[in-house]
Amino acid sequence: VQLQASGGGVVQPGGSLRPSCTASAQSFSMGWFRQPPGGERKFVAAIRWNDDRSYYADAVKGRFTISKDDAKNAVYLQMDRLRLEDTAVYFCSAGHSFYSPNDVFGQGTLVTVSS
Repeated sequence: VQLQASGGGVVQPGGSLRPSCTASAQSFSMGWFRQPPGGERKFVAAIRWNDDRSYYADAVKGRFTISKDDAKNAVYLQMDRLRLEDTAVYFCSAGHSFYSPNDVFGQGTLVTVSS
């Protein structure tokens, strides 16, 4: 599976962004991870392809929403009420684990939250 992410950018605190990811094929689960400057890559959200069940890290629960478009093999991450600490490179991912689909990663897209 090859993954292509886009849609990062610069936004003020409280703002919104919606990065997207297109996959060359469907996977059991797809998701997003993020890596802040100088930090480790961590799980953000995942969605199971066959039933749309989603799962979120506590840090983003209630602010971020993951969704997919079956026809386009695409996954989206609607990010609302962004905070300074959400600044990171966001990586699209795919895999066999619903709670951490980390078999394959795409290139990252940078999200900067700054006032």
